[in-house]
Amino acid sequence: MKGAIFALFGGLCITMQGIFNARMSDAIGGWHTTSMVHLVAFAISMTIYMKTRDGKGKSFRKVPFLYLIGGTFGVIVVFSELTAIHSIGPAAAIAILLVAQIGTAFLIESKGWFAEKKIPVTTRQVVGLTMMLAGVILFQL
Repeated sequence: MKGAIFALFGGLCITMQGIFNARMSDAIGGWHTTSMVHLVAFAISMTIYMKTRDGKGKSFRKVPFLYLIGGTFGVIVVFSELTAIHSIGPAAAIAILLVAQIGTAFLIESKGWFAEKKIPVTTRQVVGLTMMLAGVILFQL
């Protein structure tokens, strides 16, 4: 239940962030917005970390480099999302982003990439993903 609540909250925040970022980029531009978003997020996360100290700072040496650069995806996400919202609107952009996100997660789990537990592909999953894709296409018409 806790995971579902966090997923719902995260989805709400992703949508709000995309819309807010698109409006900010109207005033200051896409790359300036992306930089500002990440600067503010870094300041907030460091403040929370300094108050909670829930991680082991010395453990960074044990993390493979590939995973340390994961924040780079955040830069791509923010810029791509605000550009998509400008081009096709919030609902269509978020719908396409969600299908891409679920499809990518499905592929990663089905292949067992990045130390994820490999999950066999079922017909039901393929039908579900196909229906989502069809829904996005119908939404665009």
